Amino acid sequence: MTNSQTPAPFVATNGQGADEPRIYLACLAAYNGGRLHGRWVSAAFGEDYIRTETRAMLAESPEPDAEEWAIHDYENFEGASISEYASFETVCALAEFVAEHGELGAKLYRHFGDDLEQARDAFDDYAGEHRSAAEFAEQLHEDTGTEIPESLRYYIDWQALARDMALNGEIMVFQTGFDEVHVFWSR
Repeated sequence: MTNSQTPAPFVATNGQGADEPRIYLACLAAYNGGRLHGRWVSAAFGEDYIRTETRAMLAESPEPDAEEWAIHDYENFEGASISEYASFETVCALAEFVAEHGELGAKLYRHFGDDLEQARDAFDDYAGEHRSAAEFAEQLHEDTGTEIPESLRYYIDWQALARDMALNGEIMVFQTGFDEVHVFWSR
C-alpha cells in the first residue's frame, strides 16, 4: 500500500491474509507490449484500497503512460467467477458476501447467474442446513404436524419426495459437504 496506514479488512482470516479474496490486476499497456506486469491486490480492504494499488501498479509499469488495467486472475472467492472488467465495487461486494457465506454463497451466486442481489435475497428464504434433502423433507412433515403411523413410516421415500420438491421448483438444494446440504425455498 502506498500510505503508512493499512485499513482493517472486513474479514479476519489467519492474520496473514492468505485466505482473503484477492485479484490480480494486470497493466494492459505492458500486456499488449508482450510483457507481464501487475500485482495481486486484496479485495478485503475495499474499493479505495484497490484503486490506490491499481494507480501504483500502473505508475510502475514498464510501458510509459500506462492507464488501462484488467483483472487477469483471482483467488479465494470459493468458486464464484469474476469478469475481466468487473468494477471494484462488484469485486468488493462479492468478496464480502463470500467471506460471510463461504462456498454456499458462491454456489448461490453462480446459481443466480452471477447476480449478487438475487443471491443475497435467497437467504430470506433459507430453510436451514440438513444432513440430506430427505432429512429436510421428513422434518418438514413432522413440523407441519402430519401424523404418519409408525407402521407406514418405512414405506415413505423421503429422498424421492425431496427430489420432487426440487424438480417442481419448491426448493433449491445445495450440497457443500458430506452430510451437509442447504435448503432454500424457491420464490
